[in-house]
Amino acid sequence: MFIEDLVRQFKSLKTPFYYYDLQLLKQTLEQVHTHGISKGYHVHYAVKANFNMKILSIIREAGLAIDCVSGREIERALEAGFQPDQIAFAGVGKTDEEMQTGLDYNIFSFNCESLQEIEVLNELARKTGKTANVSIRLNPNIEANTHKYITTGLNENKFGINPEKLPDLFELLPRMDAIELTGIHFHIGSQIRDLQPYIDLCERINSIQQQFDKNGFDLEHINAGGGYGINYESPDEEAIPDFKAFFEVFDNHLQVKDGQQIHFELGRSLVGQCGSLISKVLFVKEGINTDFAVLDAGMTELIRPALYQASHKVDVLTSRKPEKTYDVVGPICETSDTFRRGVPLPELKRGDLVAIRSAGAYGQVMSSDFNLRERAEAYYSDEFNGK
Repeated sequence: MFIEDLVRQFKSLKTPFYYYDLQLLKQTLEQVHTHGISKGYHVHYAVKANFNMKILSIIREAGLAIDCVSGREIERALEAGFQPDQIAFAGVGKTDEEMQTGLDYNIFSFNCESLQEIEVLNELARKTGKTANVSIRLNPNIEANTHKYITTGLNENKFGINPEKLPDLFELLPRMDAIELTGIHFHIGSQIRDLQPYIDLCERINSIQQQFDKNGFDLEHINAGGGYGINYESPDEEAIPDFKAFFEVFDNHLQVKDGQQIHFELGRSLVGQCGSLISKVLFVKEGINTDFAVLDAGMTELIRPALYQASHKVDVLTSRKPEKTYDVVGPICETSDTFRRGVPLPELKRGDLVAIRSAGAYGQVMSSDFNLRERAEAYYSDEFNGK
């Protein structure tokens, strides 16, 4: 991934920083277009994965719509050139102000997650003379086989309306005179690598849609969510997820009515592999049972290992010496500030550069200034010679 000339240019930059391979991003989006959009599927980019403006611009140019989970994300999407009728607005805790933002811009869909939210949105819309297009987020109770913090479709999760509440929903909707029901929405989790949960989801959607049909609600669209994962262990072997296999699940298992739109909200799978966190070795510290490679990047730049116990591949860019085993850690005053434990790497010395891979999603956007650290800069492949 990193040619020698590129590494030489990296040496002149202040670390840590984020590096984005825009060519890989464009190739990934081409695969989404080939296997999804060209079939008539509507793909929304989940802006929470990375709201970097340059990346948003490329995604917009590739013909994707947008999925937001806050009022500020709606505004960021509009700043990046997306149109209001491309914006789906999800989130279990929308404030009145955020809902008003969506109403003011006449967005494509409010993905409502509780009966009370529908009532509040109806009242806000009535007061401003608007009609809110609503997609009901339902909780399908499907195990996504992922980390418990990013599982969203089980009964005990906070997201969505439990299908047992459908009779109450069917009774409520006719009384909501400022609500237009346009669809249903699902999202079962993130970093899903096994396709079976998506097959299970299709079967659940088919069953739930039948209940809407029986109660006289004709759905214009179904939003099947996203959550498709990436290969963190071997990013170069699978730089682009298998979107052909992903979309074929819905081709083969989802029952779609004539004229009905199918929407998705992909995030990590689009941008995860195009980003790396570049860091410098500050110290190599000999321990009793392990040696520590102390980097100038930490959980303030990439919190996933600390928060989700995630494992990102670490590439050494400036050493080809025989391997030694290290715990790769950051400078933050937290023991959880550890990227990898017991990982064999080429022998390191102070000043060596490393790349923490697959940081394009939930890296820069989850960064913080904890310990009053400066925010890391972002650089792009088109800014470097020979790339």
